[in-house]
Amino acid sequence: MRTNGGAGAGRRKTMSEKLKVGILGGTGMVGQRFVSLLEDHPWFEVTTIAASPRSAGKTYEEAVGDRWKMDTPMPDAVKHLVVMNVNEVEKVAQKIDFVFSAVDMTKEEIQRIEEAYAKTETPVVSNNSAHRWTPDVPMVVPEINPEHMEVIRYQKERLGTTRGFVAVKPNCSIQSYAPVLTAWKEFEPYEVVATTYQAISGAGKTFADWQEMVGNIIPYIGGEEEKSEKEPLRIWGHVDGEKKEIVPAESPVITCQCIRVPVLNGHTAAVFVKLRKKATKEQLLKALLDFRGVPQELALPSAPKQFIRYLEDDNRPQVALDVDYENGMGVSVGRLREDHVYDWKFVGLSHNTVRGAAGGAILCAELLKTQGYIGKK
Repeated sequence: MRTNGGAGAGRRKTMSEKLKVGILGGTGMVGQRFVSLLEDHPWFEVTTIAASPRSAGKTYEEAVGDRWKMDTPMPDAVKHLVVMNVNEVEKVAQKIDFVFSAVDMTKEEIQRIEEAYAKTETPVVSNNSAHRWTPDVPMVVPEINPEHMEVIRYQKERLGTTRGFVAVKPNCSIQSYAPVLTAWKEFEPYEVVATTYQAISGAGKTFADWQEMVGNIIPYIGGEEEKSEKEPLRIWGHVDGEKKEIVPAESPVITCQCIRVPVLNGHTAAVFVKLRKKATKEQLLKALLDFRGVPQELALPSAPKQFIRYLEDDNRPQVALDVDYENGMGVSVGRLREDHVYDWKFVGLSHNTVRGAAGGAILCAELLKTQGYIGKK
C-alpha cells in the first residue's frame, strides 16, 4: 500500500512540476501536431493555445472544427481550452513558462510577434522560418549543433531580456540528408547534389483539401531550394563571440531541386556527394550507425534511440514502411553505393511534420530545458 501511495504521490508531484506550454498558431496543421505530440509529455503540459482573432474565444475543439488533420484523436485535455488571441501577447505570456510558435503570418509579422513574446521573458521555440537567418538566433538540430544555443546570451543582450529569447529549428527538407553528411564529417564532404521529394503535409495540406495533388507531381516549392542549400551551412557553422552571432560554414557546396509529390507525410531525398577523403562503404555505414548526439546521451524524452538507421534492401526506405521510424524522429537511409560522377549516392527519408517540424521543435525545447535556458517562470 505504501509503495503505491508513494508512486502516486510522485506522479502528482511530477504533474505539478511540468512546465506550462503555450502553442501559438495552435489550430493549423503544425499546431495540431504540437498538440498531438505533447499529449502525456513527461516535462511539458499544454495549458494555453493562441490563434487568430477569428478563433479566439472558442474552445479548441470548436475552433478546429472538422479541420483536425492528425491520425490520432484530439487529446481530451485540450478540447475545452478556450483559444486566446495570439496578438494579445502580455495576456498569453502571463499564463505560460514558454511557447512553441507555429503561426501563419508574413515573415515580418512572425519576426515581430516572436520577439514580442521573448520580450515578456517568455522563451519562444519556433517552427517558422522567419528568424532562421537572424544572426543571434540559434537554428538547431539537437544531435548536430547543440552548442549553438550559446548564442542566446548575445540575443538576450540585444532584446534586453534575462529569460526571453527565440530559438528555431531548420527546414523539414534538410532532415533527410544533413544528419547523414554530418555523420560523414571526418571524410570531408565538399560537393552535394540533392533532389527532395516532399510530402503535401509540408504545405499544411491533406489530399482532402488539395485534390490537385492526387496522382500529380509539382516541380516547384516556393523558397524551398534556397533553404535546402543554405540552412545546412548555418547548422554546421560556429558561434563567433566577437561578432555575437552564428557564422555559417562555407563547405560543402549544396545544390538542390525540391519536388512536391503525392505523399501525405515523409520527405525523401536522393543525394550525390563528393568526399575529399576516400572512404569504404563499410566506413560510411559504421559512421551512420555510430552517430549519436546530446539527445541520445541524455536520453531526452523525444530523442530517437538510433538517430540514423541503414536499410539493406534495395527497395527501402519507403514512405509507407519507414516514415514513422523512431516515432517519426529518426532518419532512414538506403541505397548507398559508389557513383561514377560523384563519389557516393544514397536515399534518405524523414518525417516532415515530426522530426522536420513539431517533433524537432519539441526536442529543441527538451535540450533547452536541460541546458537551463527554459524553466519555471
